[in-house]
Amino acid sequence: MKRLLLTAATLALVFPAQAFAHASLEQATPGFRARLPASPQKIVLRFDQYVQQLPGSVQLYSSSGSVSVKRVAIQKGRYLTAWLPRLAKGAYTVRWHAMSGDGHVVSGVFTFGVRAGAPPPTEAFGASGPTRSEHVVRWLYFLALALLVGGLGFRLLVLRDRLPARAEQRFYAVTGIGALLTLNVGIAAFILRAEDALQLPFGRLLYGDLSPIARTRFGTAFIAMTLGFALVTALLFLAWLTDRAVLLWPAFLVGLAFISGLSLSGHSAADAGSSWKSELADWAHLSAACLWIGGLIQLVVVVWPLMPAARRAAFLGFSRLATVCVGVLLLAGIYLSILRLPQLNDLWTTGYGRVLLVKIGLVSLAFAWGGLHKLVAVPAVARGGDNAVPRLRGSLIGESMVGMAVLLAAAVLVDAKPPVQPAPTPPAASSVPK
Repeated sequence: MKRLLLTAATLALVFPAQAFAHASLEQATPGFRARLPASPQKIVLRFDQYVQQLPGSVQLYSSSGSVSVKRVAIQKGRYLTAWLPRLAKGAYTVRWHAMSGDGHVVSGVFTFGVRAGAPPPTEAFGASGPTRSEHVVRWLYFLALALLVGGLGFRLLVLRDRLPARAEQRFYAVTGIGALLTLNVGIAAFILRAEDALQLPFGRLLYGDLSPIARTRFGTAFIAMTLGFALVTALLFLAWLTDRAVLLWPAFLVGLAFISGLSLSGHSAADAGSSWKSELADWAHLSAACLWIGGLIQLVVVVWPLMPAARRAAFLGFSRLATVCVGVLLLAGIYLSILRLPQLNDLWTTGYGRVLLVKIGLVSLAFAWGGLHKLVAVPAVARGGDNAVPRLRGSLIGESMVGMAVLLAAAVLVDAKPPVQPAPTPPAASSVPK
């Protein structure tokens, strides 16, 4: 079986898929998110091959709605040009589409500003923002990270010895599912965000110009994390294929490092008041959550059903790891909450605060559950109580379910916007008698 999979992977590398030959946008004037000192006279889109004009090939929008362009024409076969009226100060969104030489309609979106900054294309005019589908996809992504990175951490930090054959197979199955989900759910998240930004059905999205989205924080993080977790998946596959558990260490460390992509592209990096400290706190918060929830899942799915002799040692070892994770979660969470909600009443007066309250409630329940294990179950197991160990599985399943609910609340929270930070009050001018 392992030789067959290795052969299939080799053939996939030797015979790559054929590339599409539709037209691609080479240059846009004004440039993506350009800040212009004055109103431009025209928009020029240069393609790498001949294109044909379609009705409404170039559409321009301001923050208040559609802006009529004077005229649109194809020049020299590869230039799609739209002449503009005089534009007022503000941000503008350009949506374009044209017929490629292969018969496909290529489309795209970008923004620019006239004497003002331009938003990223994911916040262009017409984009609706995160949807329930994106919340579910992000929750699945967090869960996949817990299965992969948390599972690797549990195997290396808690189950250090060689596992029985069936338990080893189950471990690789669970972490392998996490690896595949991380790659595929990440792609699904990018497609959903691009679909919203381009305002296109999925069929036409295949021929859309995604380069402006790829240049945003979100797009850069998506590319880096996809490549990083592809490497993690390869290392995990090689560890299973060659039966060398030492390869799990680089897989674990690379996975922990690339989790930071979420921290470097989210609220902790982009919002007002963000700094390296907020990015580090966000990374520590997410990493600790993955280790905690992924470890719980490994206990329930691998250790309890397949390693009865190792249950006591695994539970006590995980209890020590979970204590550290809970401490990191608590400290980082308090710091980030204070940073994003400077006013106490923001907790119940803003949408972000109300979602945070739900998350705090779920985290409190999970902490109480873990505290009960620490104060009651751990001493009983350490004393060698034969009746305590078998009954723990149901309690661990319950704690795992609460942990997954925490990840769901975190997924909604990531897509929510924190309240705007109040502007600092300027010092009052002192009156000097003349």
